[in-house]
Amino acid sequence: MTPRALTLAAALCCAQFAQAAAIPEFVPDVDKSLSACTDFNAWSNNNWIKANPIPADKSRWGGFDALAQKSQDAQRSIVEAAAKNADSAKAGSIEQKIGWIYRAAMDEAAIERAGFDPIKKDLAAIESLKTSADVVAWLQHAHARAEGRTFGFGVSADYKNAKRQIAFASQGGLGLPGPEYYSKDEYAKLREAYLAHIAKHFELTGTPAEEAKARAALVMQLETKLAAASLLRVELRKPANQYNFVSVEQANKITPHWDWASYFKVMKVDAGVASAGGFSLSHPKFFAALDALLAEAPVAQWQAYFAFHAIDGAAPSLSKAFQDENFAFYGKAVNGTPEQEARWKRALGAVNGSMGQALGQLYVKEYFPPEAKARAQELVDNVRNALKERIENLDWMSPETKAKAIAKWATFLPKIGYPDNWRDWSGLSITADSHYANVRAARVFNQRFNLAKIGKETNRYEWGMTPQTVNASYSPSTNTINFPAAILQPPFYYAKGDDAINYGGIGAVIGHEAGHGFDDQGSQFDGEGNNTNWWTAEDRKRFDERANKLVAQADEYAPLANYPDKKVNGRMTLGENIGDLGGLNMAYDAMVKATAGKPDAMLDGMSRDQRFFMNWAKVWAGSIRDQAQLTRLNTDVHSPASFRANGAPSNMPAFAKAYGCKAGDPMVRPDEKRVVIW
Repeated sequence: MTPRALTLAAALCCAQFAQAAAIPEFVPDVDKSLSACTDFNAWSNNNWIKANPIPADKSRWGGFDALAQKSQDAQRSIVEAAAKNADSAKAGSIEQKIGWIYRAAMDEAAIERAGFDPIKKDLAAIESLKTSADVVAWLQHAHARAEGRTFGFGVSADYKNAKRQIAFASQGGLGLPGPEYYSKDEYAKLREAYLAHIAKHFELTGTPAEEAKARAALVMQLETKLAAASLLRVELRKPANQYNFVSVEQANKITPHWDWASYFKVMKVDAGVASAGGFSLSHPKFFAALDALLAEAPVAQWQAYFAFHAIDGAAPSLSKAFQDENFAFYGKAVNGTPEQEARWKRALGAVNGSMGQALGQLYVKEYFPPEAKARAQELVDNVRNALKERIENLDWMSPETKAKAIAKWATFLPKIGYPDNWRDWSGLSITADSHYANVRAARVFNQRFNLAKIGKETNRYEWGMTPQTVNASYSPSTNTINFPAAILQPPFYYAKGDDAINYGGIGAVIGHEAGHGFDDQGSQFDGEGNNTNWWTAEDRKRFDERANKLVAQADEYAPLANYPDKKVNGRMTLGENIGDLGGLNMAYDAMVKATAGKPDAMLDGMSRDQRFFMNWAKVWAGSIRDQAQLTRLNTDVHSPASFRANGAPSNMPAFAKAYGCKAGDPMVRPDEKRVVIW
């Protein structure tokens, strides 16, 4: 995998819903049957959760999702206007291209007539494979069409020289949520559903039922072997397991049946790789296993694997039967979602997947006023300064390591709202009448855009998230913190609102992202983005001792009443939990400083500190379907929202003081278990 930015929340790509629900504005509608000192999340959010059940077409619903709904509604108005005016728009403009992408995605009749015609040539080419050499050639050319199968390939900063961009090849190729799903008994039913899903896709393309079942078994056997050589999610968080720099010659020794020079030539990035001097073959064990399969697995097995993934990858852009089957497995079986989302939402998803930054350019113009960015910048500065003071006052870190921590802090680059320079889309060819052709063209165009960075200087000002995304992120390889326009709204941020509410919302988000620079993963990178050790051995030991106490706290948390034995993986979620704990402390310090000398006006019967902590909880208001939560416990590096609302406050004496909690209350950690890191 290429290094990924650390985010505030799990991906919200599927967090839009068929019915509207109120964003949890700051209204202290508390559950009076409970105590804030017993379960702060339930006390703060139960009434909102009861009034806002999960819509039938999604797996969860909460404050994030309600705000994503608002962003989605705004985007819908933009793309519908673009679709209406596309034919008369300036030729080649982003308005025309966005309009045509959306219009073609909404043309259900044309999509239905096409059936699976768009991939018939691909399937025929797969069926013509005869030798292992053919298999290798097919896979290389599939990657060149941006249809990456079997392994991942992308671009990011070199871990040892972050100023340059290099290629990253990583494990992949699995259809189930993670490697453990292929072997553990508890996932046997999901494996059966996956086998049925594979077979159904074959049947939809004309394969007889018995043959489809046999081919499905071949796919499962091959993926099981890939899974056995794959690292689990918790292991993938370690920088040492994300980077393994090699030359092409060194890589070829690991994969003698897969020539990387040939691959790069097909991908048209050989010159870039040469100038960069090599690439990261991030997971050698996986690639050694893949190489053995390329040599040993029967061609018929590879044909079945390639054909299934060609169908499965295209299914959302094909006719209704394929879309329904895609949802039946990934929506219902994996996440427990009863209904598929409306067509317009899927069409909007196609626009975001194809030209998300271009849509963001139109979104910002209409929905993000300059004054909102200005006040957000002030909050960012105040929270960052609070982090600096906390580092300077640490009692467990030596002056030597503190100096290096401050040096990293000084190089933080906050990015707020949207990019200063917008991307050029002039090379992307879009048609008015072919949904699949548009999706494929955009996929190739975006891949070429990214691969062109190989061997070039890292651009710290480039945005990964789109402005219309309700999320925030930190990138360890660029040391940047990123806050898209769409999150700079209630309940996170009120442009003219109360300081306490803003610091408890967006202030804590800012602190969370800054905290990622000093979590168990980010702390292994310096201010330039290089993966290097800037700690003394004793300081690292002290950090790990504190982090391990936070791991133990999360390990105890069982979020599902129906599955009391299923608990949070404290090690996998450690980075996000450090972000929450440090971020809330930073935001609190910043609020205290920003409001010093001002009268503590009671609003809605609540003090300033009470409002601060309650808005933190309001941010995490929400509920999730059991099946979706079970999947996330294995795949999501973020803790469940209910834990996040409670976890950080329970470690802060300021929370206990604000709500009059006493020793022994569940929301008050005993001194020996209370965690303070940053």
